[in-house]
Amino acid sequence: MRVIIVKSYEEMSKEAAKIVKDLVVRKPDCVLGLATGSTPVGLYKELIRMHKEEGLDFSKVITFNLDEYYGLSGDHPQSYRYFMDVNLFNGINIKKENTHVPDGKIPLEKIEEYCRKYEEMIKKAGGIDLQVLGIGGDGHIGFNEPGSSLYSRTRLVALDEQTIKDNSRFFEKIEDVPRFALTMGVGTILDAREIIFLANGIKKAEVVAKAIEGPITSQITASALQLHPRVTAILDEEAASQLKRKEYYKFAHNAEETIRLKLF
Repeated sequence: MRVIIVKSYEEMSKEAAKIVKDLVVRKPDCVLGLATGSTPVGLYKELIRMHKEEGLDFSKVITFNLDEYYGLSGDHPQSYRYFMDVNLFNGINIKKENTHVPDGKIPLEKIEEYCRKYEEMIKKAGGIDLQVLGIGGDGHIGFNEPGSSLYSRTRLVALDEQTIKDNSRFFEKIEDVPRFALTMGVGTILDAREIIFLANGIKKAEVVAKAIEGPITSQITASALQLHPRVTAILDEEAASQLKRKEYYKFAHNAEETIRLKLF
C-alpha cells in the first residue's frame, strides 16, 4: 500500500483529486466508485473546481456509489443519492443516467435480485477503474461492518451500533438514523483496479493504524485493502499519528516524487 501523509484536509482532498483527474484525462469513459460522508466532500469540491476552471470533462464518466441507507428515497435530504447530487453531480457535466446509487426503496422481497443486478451493472460497465473510500469509526469500508466476509458482495446489511451513533450527527435524532443499508461488499470493492483510501482527523488515527498496519481481519474490514495491489492511502497528519512506520512512508513518498521528477 502506498501511503501519502499530508498536512491538512485540504491537501488530502487536492492529492486525491489529482489522481481522479489523471484517470479522467487518460480514460474519459472511466468508471469511478464513489463514497459519501464528510471525508470525500473536499475531493468533490476540488473536482467541481477542476471542471469549471480547467474544463475537466465528465461527460463520458460512469459512477457507482458504495452504499445507500435502506428505507430512504433518493430525494430524502439524508440519502446518499441526494448527497451525491448536491456535493458532486450537480456541479459537473456528468450524465445523470451514468450515475448509479443503490435504491434504498427496493421492496424487501426484491433486494437479493436487485443486489445481483447492481453487481452485473458494474461488470457490464467494464468494472470499476478507481474506487474512492473513507473509513468508519469501527473500521468499515462501505457499510461492511465488523464481521463482514472479506469475499462479500453487494447486499443488505444491519448497521453497527457505532455506525448509527457516528451517523446520528446528520439526523435530528438518533432514532431517525436508518438501521439497515445496501452496500457493495468487500469483495466488490477489491475488484476495483485502483483504490484511493482517505482519512483525516485524530478520531480516525487508531482505526487507520489497524487498517494499514494491523492484521487482516473481518473485524476491521478496511484491513482487506492490504490485499489489493494498487491502493493509495492519503492521510492528514492527525489520521496518520498512530502509524508505527510513519517516517518510512514519508521517506518513500519523497523518494518516489524525486524519481518521478527526474524521469518526467
